[in-house]
Amino acid sequence: MKKIEAIIRHFKLEDVKNALSERGISGMTITEVRGFGRQKGHTEMYRGTEYTVDFVPKVKLEIAIDDGKLQMALDTIVKAAQTGQIGDGKIFVTDLGEVVRIRTGETGGDAL
Repeated sequence: MKKIEAIIRHFKLEDVKNALSERGISGMTITEVRGFGRQKGHTEMYRGTEYTVDFVPKVKLEIAIDDGKLQMALDTIVKAAQTGQIGDGKIFVTDLGEVVRIRTGETGGDAL
């Protein structure tokens, strides 16, 4: 089992969610986050004063998935979230040691 953490643009969230749903992947957690990488924020004007916004708002999507569906999920996220511009985001994949469904006590792949 793997955990996918994808940091994407806000306006791409619906596209990614719909694309994953069409591929049979459901169950995800969404968090609004702020950060920067190569994009390094941007400048804005407020009351005639220019200031730098260092942390850019993004959305973090978390999905627990079986190993067999991992590559398909990654390809789907990349295709749906990509604009070709700096700031499209990143995807991180980590191993999950154990998953437990609280309601039933199921563990492992059955809990997904």
